[in-house]
Amino acid sequence: MTPAARLAAAGAVIDSITQSRQPAEAVLKAWGAANRYAGSKDRRAIADRVYKVLRARGRLSWIMGGREDGRALVIGSLSAIDGLSLEEIEALHSGEGYGPRPLSKQERNRLTAQPGDLPGWIAAGLPEFVVEDFKATFGDRWAEEAQGLMVPRAPIDLRVNTARASVEAVEAELREAGLDPAHTPLSPVGLRLAAEPPPNVQALDAFQAGRIEIQDEGSQVVCALAGAKPGMTVVDYCAGGGGKTLGLAAAMDLADGGEGRLVASDVVQKRLNNIRPRLERAGVEAELVLIGQNGGGLEELNDCADLVFVDAPCSGSGTWRRRPEDAWRLTAEEVERLHALQVRILGQATRLVKPGGRLVYVTCSMLSRENESSLAAFEAAHGDFRPIAPSDLIPQGDAALTALIDKAPGHTLRLSPASTGTDGFFFAAYERAA
Repeated sequence: MTPAARLAAAGAVIDSITQSRQPAEAVLKAWGAANRYAGSKDRRAIADRVYKVLRARGRLSWIMGGREDGRALVIGSLSAIDGLSLEEIEALHSGEGYGPRPLSKQERNRLTAQPGDLPGWIAAGLPEFVVEDFKATFGDRWAEEAQGLMVPRAPIDLRVNTARASVEAVEAELREAGLDPAHTPLSPVGLRLAAEPPPNVQALDAFQAGRIEIQDEGSQVVCALAGAKPGMTVVDYCAGGGGKTLGLAAAMDLADGGEGRLVASDVVQKRLNNIRPRLERAGVEAELVLIGQNGGGLEELNDCADLVFVDAPCSGSGTWRRRPEDAWRLTAEEVERLHALQVRILGQATRLVKPGGRLVYVTCSMLSRENESSLAAFEAAHGDFRPIAPSDLIPQGDAALTALIDKAPGHTLRLSPASTGTDGFFFAAYERAA
Protein backbone atom coordinates (compact mmCIF):
# COMPACT_ATOMS: atom_id res chain seq x y z
CA MET A 1 0.00 0.00 0.00
CA THR A 2 1.13 3.54 -0.73
CA PRO A 3 1.35 6.07 2.12
CA ALA A 4 -1.71 7.77 0.65
CA ALA A 5 -3.70 4.52 0.56
CA ARG A 6 -2.83 3.92 4.20
CA LEU A 7 -4.27 7.34 5.08
CA ALA A 8 -7.51 6.54 3.25
CA ALA A 9 -7.74 3.22 5.06
CA ALA A 10 -7.11 4.89 8.43
CA GLY A 11 -9.93 7.35 7.77
CA ALA A 12 -12.31 4.49 6.92
CA VAL A 13 -11.34 2.59 10.08
CA ILE A 14 -11.92 5.68 12.23
CA ASP A 15 -15.39 6.07 10.72
CA SER A 16 -16.12 2.43 11.57
CA ILE A 17 -14.98 2.95 15.16
CA THR A 18 -17.20 6.03 15.46
CA GLN A 19 -20.23 4.18 14.13
CA SER A 20 -19.83 1.10 16.34
CA ARG A 21 -19.37 0.34 20.03
CA GLN A 22 -16.55 -2.07 19.34
CA PRO A 23 -13.03 -1.44 20.63
CA ALA A 24 -10.66 0.11 18.13
CA GLU A 25 -8.48 -3.00 18.32
CA ALA A 26 -11.40 -5.20 17.20
CA VAL A 27 -12.29 -2.86 14.33
CA LEU A 28 -8.68 -2.82 13.13
CA LYS A 29 -8.51 -6.61 13.30
CA ALA A 30 -11.72 -6.92 11.28
CA TRP A 31 -10.41 -4.47 8.69
CA GLY A 32 -7.20 -6.51 8.32
CA ALA A 33 -9.18 -9.73 7.89
CA ALA A 34 -11.35 -8.13 5.18
CA ASN A 35 -8.37 -6.59 3.33
CA ARG A 36 -5.84 -9.40 2.99
CA TYR A 37 -3.78 -7.41 0.48
CA ALA A 38 -2.57 -5.22 3.33
CA GLY A 39 0.74 -6.50 4.67
CA SER A 40 1.91 -6.37 8.27
CA LYS A 41 3.71 -3.04 7.75
CA ASP A 42 0.56 -1.58 6.21
CA ARG A 43 -1.62 -2.74 9.10
CA ARG A 44 0.90 -1.40 11.58
CA ALA A 45 1.04 2.01 9.92
CA ILE A 46 -2.75 2.23 9.73
CA ALA A 47 -3.11 1.27 13.39
CA ASP A 48 -0.52 3.84 14.43
CA ARG A 49 -2.39 6.55 12.53
CA VAL A 50 -5.74 5.51 13.99
CA TYR A 51 -4.47 5.64 17.57
CA LYS A 52 -2.74 8.96 17.00
CA VAL A 53 -6.05 10.37 15.86
CA LEU A 54 -8.09 8.83 18.67
CA ARG A 55 -5.77 10.26 21.34
CA ALA A 56 -5.97 13.75 19.85
CA ARG A 57 -9.54 13.61 18.57
CA GLY A 58 -10.83 16.71 20.33
CA ARG A 59 -7.93 18.90 19.19
CA LEU A 60 -8.09 17.59 15.61
CA SER A 61 -11.82 18.18 15.38
CA TRP A 62 -11.28 21.72 16.62
CA ILE A 63 -8.62 22.34 13.98
CA MET A 64 -10.91 21.00 11.25
CA GLY A 65 -13.84 23.23 12.17
CA GLY A 66 -15.75 20.73 14.28
CA ARG A 67 -15.69 17.89 11.76
CA GLU A 68 -15.36 14.42 13.29
CA ASP A 69 -15.27 12.20 10.22
CA GLY A 70 -12.23 10.02 9.67
CA ARG A 71 -11.00 11.91 6.63
CA ALA A 72 -10.98 15.28 8.39
CA LEU A 73 -9.34 13.91 11.54
CA VAL A 74 -6.58 12.21 9.53
CA ILE A 75 -5.94 15.42 7.58
CA GLY A 76 -5.75 17.36 10.82
CA SER A 77 -3.30 14.83 12.28
CA LEU A 78 -0.92 15.27 9.33
CA SER A 79 -0.66 18.95 10.17
CA ALA A 80 -0.96 19.05 13.97
CA ILE A 81 0.85 15.82 14.87
CA ASP A 82 3.19 15.07 11.94
CA GLY A 83 3.96 18.72 11.21
CA LEU A 84 3.53 18.38 7.44
CA SER A 85 3.15 21.47 5.29
CA LEU A 86 0.05 22.15 3.21
CA GLU A 87 1.97 21.18 0.09
CA GLU A 88 3.03 17.85 1.60
CA ILE A 89 -0.53 17.09 2.70
CA GLU A 90 -1.86 17.96 -0.74
CA ALA A 91 0.66 15.60 -2.33
CA LEU A 92 -0.81 12.77 -0.22
CA HIS A 93 -4.32 13.72 -1.39
CA SER A 94 -3.94 13.55 -5.15
CA GLY A 95 -6.89 11.23 -5.63
CA GLU A 96 -4.72 8.78 -7.51
CA GLY A 97 -4.93 5.05 -6.98
CA TYR A 98 -6.43 4.14 -3.65
CA GLY A 99 -5.42 7.38 -1.98
CA PRO A 100 -7.82 10.01 -0.61
CA ARG A 101 -9.42 12.56 -2.90
CA PRO A 102 -7.89 16.05 -3.23
CA LEU A 103 -8.36 18.57 -0.45
CA SER A 104 -11.39 20.80 -0.66
CA LYS A 105 -11.12 24.58 -0.43
CA GLN A 106 -12.57 24.40 3.08
CA GLU A 107 -10.00 21.78 4.16
CA ARG A 108 -7.14 23.88 2.82
CA ASN A 109 -8.51 26.90 4.64
CA ARG A 110 -8.71 24.98 7.92
CA LEU A 111 -5.08 23.89 7.59
CA THR A 112 -3.85 27.42 6.95
CA ALA A 113 -6.11 29.18 9.47
CA GLN A 114 -4.92 30.37 12.84
CA PRO A 115 -7.06 28.28 15.21
CA GLY A 116 -6.53 30.53 18.19
CA ASP A 117 -6.18 29.39 21.77
CA LEU A 118 -7.57 25.95 22.40
CA PRO A 119 -10.11 25.62 25.23
CA GLY A 120 -8.60 23.82 28.21
CA TRP A 121 -10.64 20.69 27.71
CA ILE A 122 -9.68 20.50 24.04
CA ALA A 123 -5.99 20.86 24.85
CA ALA A 124 -6.34 18.14 27.50
CA GLY A 125 -7.75 15.74 24.95
CA LEU A 126 -10.79 14.80 27.05
CA PRO A 127 -14.51 15.64 26.97
CA GLU A 128 -15.39 18.90 28.72
CA PHE A 129 -17.42 17.31 31.53
CA VAL A 130 -14.51 14.95 32.29
CA VAL A 131 -12.07 17.85 32.53
CA GLU A 132 -14.35 19.62 34.99
CA ASP A 133 -14.43 16.45 37.14
CA PHE A 134 -10.63 16.24 36.96
CA LYS A 135 -10.22 19.85 38.04
CA ALA A 136 -12.43 19.26 41.08
CA THR A 137 -10.71 15.97 41.94
CA PHE A 138 -7.03 16.64 41.25
CA GLY A 139 -6.73 20.42 41.60
CA ASP A 140 -3.47 21.75 40.15
CA ARG A 141 -2.51 18.24 38.94
CA TRP A 142 -5.56 17.82 36.71
CA ALA A 143 -3.75 18.45 33.42
CA GLU A 144 -0.97 15.98 34.31
CA GLU A 145 -3.55 13.33 35.17
CA ALA A 146 -5.44 13.99 31.94
CA GLN A 147 -2.29 13.81 29.85
CA GLY A 148 -1.32 10.51 31.48
CA LEU A 149 -4.53 8.92 30.22
CA MET A 150 -3.70 9.66 26.61
CA VAL A 151 -0.06 8.65 26.47
CA PRO A 152 0.69 6.34 23.56
CA ARG A 153 1.09 2.62 23.95
CA ALA A 154 0.64 1.56 27.54
CA PRO A 155 2.90 -1.35 28.56
CA ILE A 156 1.69 -4.92 28.98
CA ASP A 157 1.72 -6.12 32.59
CA LEU A 158 1.79 -9.78 33.54
CA ARG A 159 1.00 -11.43 36.86
CA VAL A 160 3.10 -14.50 37.58
CA ASN A 161 1.19 -17.46 38.94
CA THR A 162 3.67 -18.33 41.67
CA ALA A 163 1.92 -21.64 42.26
CA ARG A 164 3.27 -22.70 38.86
CA ALA A 165 6.60 -20.89 38.67
CA SER A 166 8.72 -18.26 40.39
CA VAL A 167 8.94 -14.72 39.11
CA GLU A 168 12.62 -15.27 38.33
CA ALA A 169 11.91 -18.45 36.36
CA VAL A 170 9.22 -16.76 34.27
CA GLU A 171 11.46 -13.76 33.69
CA ALA A 172 14.16 -16.06 32.33
CA GLU A 173 11.61 -17.90 30.18
CA LEU A 174 10.39 -14.66 28.65
CA ARG A 175 13.94 -13.56 27.88
CA GLU A 176 14.55 -16.86 26.11
CA ALA A 177 11.47 -16.09 24.03
CA GLY A 178 13.10 -12.85 22.87
CA LEU A 179 11.28 -10.49 25.22
CA ASP A 180 12.70 -7.99 27.70
CA PRO A 181 10.57 -8.08 30.88
CA ALA A 182 11.05 -5.68 33.77
CA HIS A 183 9.82 -6.07 37.33
CA THR A 184 6.80 -3.95 38.17
CA PRO A 185 7.60 -1.44 40.93
CA LEU A 186 4.50 -2.04 43.08
CA SER A 187 3.54 -5.69 42.59
CA PRO A 188 6.09 -8.32 43.66
CA VAL A 189 4.56 -10.85 41.26
CA GLY A 190 4.35 -8.55 38.24
CA LEU A 191 6.46 -8.35 35.09
CA ARG A 192 6.17 -5.58 32.50
CA LEU A 193 6.66 -5.78 28.75
CA ALA A 194 7.07 -2.80 26.45
CA ALA A 195 4.19 -2.16 24.09
CA GLU A 196 6.56 -1.77 21.14
CA PRO A 197 6.93 -4.08 19.40
CA PRO A 198 3.56 -5.51 20.52
CA PRO A 199 4.18 -8.89 22.18
CA ASN A 200 1.89 -11.82 21.38
CA VAL A 201 1.56 -12.91 25.00
CA GLN A 202 -1.20 -15.45 24.42
CA ALA A 203 1.03 -17.45 22.08
CA LEU A 204 3.69 -17.92 24.77
CA ASP A 205 4.11 -21.29 26.47
CA ALA A 206 4.11 -19.48 29.82
CA PHE A 207 0.63 -18.13 29.12
CA GLN A 208 -0.82 -21.35 27.75
CA ALA A 209 0.52 -23.30 30.72
CA GLY A 210 -0.94 -20.86 33.23
CA ARG A 211 2.35 -19.48 34.53
CA ILE A 212 1.34 -15.92 33.61
CA GLU A 213 -1.83 -13.92 33.13
CA ILE A 214 -2.24 -10.50 31.55
CA GLN A 215 -3.17 -8.14 34.39
CA ASP A 216 -2.33 -4.48 34.83
CA GLU A 217 -0.19 -3.76 37.88
CA GLY A 218 -2.94 -1.57 39.33
CA SER A 219 -5.31 -4.51 39.24
CA GLN A 220 -2.70 -6.64 40.96
CA VAL A 221 -2.33 -4.03 43.71
CA VAL A 222 -6.03 -3.76 44.53
CA CYS A 223 -6.28 -7.56 44.69
CA ALA A 224 -3.37 -7.64 47.14
CA LEU A 225 -4.94 -4.96 49.33
CA ALA A 226 -8.29 -6.77 49.43
CA GLY A 227 -6.80 -9.20 51.94
CA ALA A 228 -8.05 -12.56 50.66
CA LYS A 229 -6.44 -15.42 52.60
CA PRO A 230 -6.58 -19.23 52.70
CA GLY A 231 -9.63 -20.58 54.50
CA MET A 232 -11.82 -17.57 53.73
CA THR A 233 -15.15 -17.46 51.96
CA VAL A 234 -14.60 -14.88 49.23
CA VAL A 235 -17.11 -13.53 46.69
CA ASP A 236 -16.01 -11.73 43.54
CA TYR A 237 -19.34 -9.99 43.12
CA CYS A 238 -18.83 -8.51 39.62
CA ALA A 239 -16.38 -11.00 38.16
CA GLY A 240 -16.39 -9.77 34.56
CA GLY A 241 -13.48 -11.31 32.67
CA GLY A 242 -12.13 -13.02 35.77
CA GLY A 243 -8.75 -11.31 36.08
CA LYS A 244 -9.33 -10.32 39.69
CA THR A 245 -10.94 -13.70 40.41
CA LEU A 246 -7.59 -15.27 39.55
CA GLY A 247 -5.78 -12.71 41.67
CA LEU A 248 -7.98 -13.51 44.66
CA ALA A 249 -7.47 -17.25 44.06
CA ALA A 250 -3.71 -16.72 44.14
CA ALA A 251 -3.96 -14.86 47.44
CA MET A 252 -5.99 -17.78 48.83
CA ASP A 253 -3.37 -20.31 47.64
CA LEU A 254 -6.10 -22.30 45.94
CA ALA A 255 -3.70 -23.68 43.35
CA ASP A 256 -1.67 -25.26 46.14
CA GLY A 257 -4.66 -27.02 47.63
CA GLY A 258 -5.37 -24.17 50.03
CA GLU A 259 -8.63 -24.31 51.87
CA GLY A 260 -11.37 -21.79 51.30
CA ARG A 261 -14.30 -21.02 49.06
CA LEU A 262 -14.14 -18.63 46.12
CA VAL A 263 -17.33 -17.62 44.33
CA ALA A 264 -17.26 -15.60 41.11
CA SER A 265 -20.61 -14.10 40.18
CA ASP A 266 -21.88 -11.96 37.33
CA VAL A 267 -25.13 -11.01 35.61
CA VAL A 268 -23.89 -12.21 32.19
CA GLN A 269 -23.40 -15.94 31.59
CA LYS A 270 -20.96 -15.40 28.72
CA ARG A 271 -18.56 -13.63 31.04
CA LEU A 272 -18.66 -16.53 33.47
CA ASN A 273 -18.09 -19.00 30.63
CA ASN A 274 -14.97 -17.06 29.62
CA ILE A 275 -13.57 -17.34 33.15
CA ARG A 276 -13.58 -21.15 33.19
CA PRO A 277 -10.64 -21.73 30.81
CA ARG A 278 -8.61 -19.11 32.69
CA LEU A 279 -9.21 -20.98 35.96
CA GLU A 280 -8.21 -24.24 34.32
CA ARG A 281 -4.97 -22.75 32.98
CA ALA A 282 -4.11 -21.40 36.42
CA GLY A 283 -4.94 -24.70 38.12
CA VAL A 284 -7.55 -23.29 40.49
CA GLU A 285 -11.24 -23.80 41.08
CA ALA A 286 -13.99 -21.32 41.78
CA GLU A 287 -17.75 -21.53 41.85
CA LEU A 288 -19.29 -19.60 38.95
CA VAL A 289 -22.73 -18.23 39.78
CA LEU A 290 -25.08 -16.33 37.50
CA ILE A 291 -26.96 -13.71 39.49
CA GLY A 292 -29.96 -11.56 38.67
CA GLN A 293 -29.94 -7.80 38.24
CA ASN A 294 -31.12 -7.47 41.84
CA GLY A 295 -28.42 -9.76 43.19
CA GLY A 296 -30.54 -12.91 43.44
CA GLY A 297 -28.75 -16.23 43.29
CA LEU A 298 -26.37 -15.89 46.23
CA GLU A 299 -28.88 -16.05 49.10
CA GLU A 300 -27.12 -19.01 50.71
CA LEU A 301 -24.14 -16.73 51.33
CA ASN A 302 -26.06 -13.99 53.11
CA ASP A 303 -24.09 -12.95 56.22
CA CYS A 304 -21.45 -15.61 55.43
CA ALA A 305 -18.68 -14.06 53.34
CA ASP A 306 -15.37 -13.02 54.90
CA LEU A 307 -14.66 -10.82 51.89
CA VAL A 308 -16.93 -9.46 49.17
CA PHE A 309 -14.97 -7.88 46.35
CA VAL A 310 -17.04 -5.44 44.27
CA ASP A 311 -15.26 -4.54 41.04
CA ALA A 312 -18.15 -2.35 39.98
CA PRO A 313 -19.27 -1.57 36.42
CA CYS A 314 -17.84 1.81 35.51
CA SER A 315 -16.82 4.10 32.68
CA GLY A 316 -13.42 2.44 32.35
CA SER A 317 -11.86 5.89 32.16
CA GLY A 318 -8.77 4.58 33.94
CA THR A 319 -8.00 2.48 30.85
CA TRP A 320 -8.31 5.21 28.22
CA ARG A 321 -4.59 5.02 27.46
CA ARG A 322 -5.40 1.55 26.08
CA ARG A 323 -8.83 2.42 24.60
CA PRO A 324 -8.78 6.15 23.78
CA GLU A 325 -11.89 5.81 21.62
CA ASP A 326 -13.97 5.26 24.77
CA ALA A 327 -13.23 8.79 25.99
CA TRP A 328 -15.36 10.20 23.18
CA ARG A 329 -18.16 7.70 23.61
CA LEU A 330 -18.75 8.55 27.27
CA THR A 331 -21.48 11.01 28.22
CA ALA A 332 -22.34 12.72 31.48
CA GLU A 333 -25.68 10.91 31.41
CA GLU A 334 -23.94 7.54 31.24
CA VAL A 335 -21.80 8.43 34.25
CA GLU A 336 -24.94 9.25 36.23
CA ARG A 337 -26.44 5.91 35.25
CA LEU A 338 -23.28 4.12 36.36
CA HIS A 339 -23.22 6.01 39.67
CA ALA A 340 -26.76 4.86 40.47
CA LEU A 341 -25.88 1.29 39.46
CA GLN A 342 -22.77 1.28 41.66
CA VAL A 343 -24.72 2.44 44.69
CA ARG A 344 -27.34 -0.26 44.08
CA ILE A 345 -24.71 -2.99 43.65
CA LEU A 346 -22.94 -1.97 46.85
CA GLY A 347 -26.24 -2.22 48.70
CA GLN A 348 -26.81 -5.71 47.31
CA ALA A 349 -23.30 -6.85 48.20
CA THR A 350 -23.64 -5.85 51.84
CA ARG A 351 -26.12 -8.69 52.37
CA LEU A 352 -23.34 -11.23 51.83
CA VAL A 353 -20.79 -9.80 54.27
CA LYS A 354 -20.70 -11.54 57.63
CA PRO A 355 -20.40 -9.51 60.86
CA GLY A 356 -16.73 -8.56 61.10
CA GLY A 357 -16.27 -9.29 57.40
CA ARG A 358 -14.90 -7.00 54.73
CA LEU A 359 -16.42 -5.24 51.71
CA VAL A 360 -14.04 -3.92 49.04
CA TYR A 361 -15.06 -1.41 46.36
CA VAL A 362 -12.97 -1.04 43.21
CA THR A 363 -13.42 0.79 39.92
CA CYS A 364 -11.13 1.39 36.98
CA SER A 365 -12.55 4.91 36.76
CA MET A 366 -10.85 8.26 37.26
CA LEU A 367 -14.11 10.14 37.85
CA SER A 368 -15.17 11.27 41.31
CA ARG A 369 -18.83 10.69 40.49
CA GLU A 370 -18.13 6.96 40.20
CA ASN A 371 -15.76 6.88 43.13
CA GLU A 372 -16.13 9.31 46.03
CA SER A 373 -19.76 10.11 45.24
CA SER A 374 -20.76 6.45 45.06
CA LEU A 375 -19.01 5.78 48.36
CA ALA A 376 -20.66 8.78 50.01
CA ALA A 377 -24.08 7.43 49.07
CA PHE A 378 -23.12 3.98 50.32
CA GLU A 379 -21.82 5.27 53.65
CA ALA A 380 -24.95 7.34 54.23
CA ALA A 381 -27.13 4.25 53.83
CA HIS A 382 -24.94 1.70 55.64
CA GLY A 383 -23.69 3.03 58.93
CA ASP A 384 -22.77 -0.47 60.08
CA PHE A 385 -19.80 -0.50 57.67
CA ARG A 386 -16.63 1.17 58.96
CA PRO A 387 -13.97 2.37 56.48
CA ILE A 388 -10.56 0.73 56.72
CA ALA A 389 -7.45 2.80 56.03
CA PRO A 390 -5.38 1.37 53.13
CA SER A 391 -2.32 1.52 55.40
CA ASP A 392 -3.94 -1.20 57.53
CA LEU A 393 -4.22 -3.50 54.51
CA ILE A 394 -0.65 -3.56 53.23
CA PRO A 395 0.82 -7.08 53.04
CA GLN A 396 3.53 -7.48 55.66
CA GLY A 397 6.93 -6.32 54.51
CA ASP A 398 5.72 -4.66 51.29
CA ALA A 399 7.90 -1.55 51.26
CA ALA A 400 6.73 -0.34 47.83
CA LEU A 401 3.06 -0.28 48.79
CA THR A 402 3.90 1.25 52.15
CA ALA A 403 5.68 4.15 50.43
CA LEU A 404 2.76 4.60 48.03
CA ILE A 405 -0.02 4.44 50.59
CA ASP A 406 1.74 6.73 53.04
CA LYS A 407 0.93 9.48 50.54
CA ALA A 408 -2.75 8.50 50.17
CA PRO A 409 -5.20 10.76 52.02
CA GLY A 410 -8.23 9.43 53.89
CA HIS A 411 -9.53 5.90 53.53
CA THR A 412 -9.34 5.57 49.76
CA LEU A 413 -6.55 4.93 47.28
CA ARG A 414 -6.17 6.20 43.73
CA LEU A 415 -3.84 4.77 41.13
CA SER A 416 -3.31 6.37 37.74
CA PRO A 417 -0.96 6.44 34.75
CA ALA A 418 0.43 9.81 35.85
CA SER A 419 0.88 9.02 39.54
CA THR A 420 1.75 5.32 39.64
CA GLY A 421 2.38 4.23 36.04
CA THR A 422 -0.63 1.89 36.16
CA ASP A 423 -4.09 2.03 34.72
CA GLY A 424 -6.44 4.22 36.72
CA PHE A 425 -7.98 2.45 39.74
CA PHE A 426 -9.93 3.50 42.81
CA PHE A 427 -9.96 1.38 45.97
CA ALA A 428 -11.81 1.47 49.28
CA ALA A 429 -12.44 -1.15 51.96
CA TYR A 430 -15.00 -1.41 54.78
CA GLU A 431 -15.53 -3.68 57.75
CA ARG A 432 -19.03 -4.67 58.84
CA ALA A 433 -19.73 -4.17 62.52
CA ALA A 434 -19.54 -7.42 64.47
